[in-house]
Amino acid sequence: MIEDSPFSLHLGIRLISAESGRASCSLQLRPEHRNSSGVAHGGLIFALADTCMGHAMRTTLKPGEHTATLESKINYLRPGDGPELRSESQVVHRGHLFANIECRIWVGDQLSASLNGTFVIQSDSATD
Repeated sequence: MIEDSPFSLHLGIRLISAESGRASCSLQLRPEHRNSSGVAHGGLIFALADTCMGHAMRTTLKPGEHTATLESKINYLRPGDGPELRSESQVVHRGHLFANIECRIWVGDQLSASLNGTFVIQSDSATD
């Protein structure tokens, strides 16, 4: 839930949907989200994508499991210069310890960024 993430709330990220290994989120761009060129800061785009991928991943977790981003790669394809950014994430593969997730960031009908992330799956019963 976005409500349990002060950072996501601070940025204004909204969860649109999350079910069956998929999630959608959106963000209304505010002046403080923009970089010196007047478009969405790349870190903001990454934060939106990471949040959305995390929500997609959470829909696959069993009771007692937790997840965290292990690594991500982002390709910025065009500036985030619209009034709203929208993210769509999908779990591509979920194993016992790791999962692979893809995310796309849209500005209107234009693809702005594409990400691929690896998430670790941890259990309450896991030991170091």
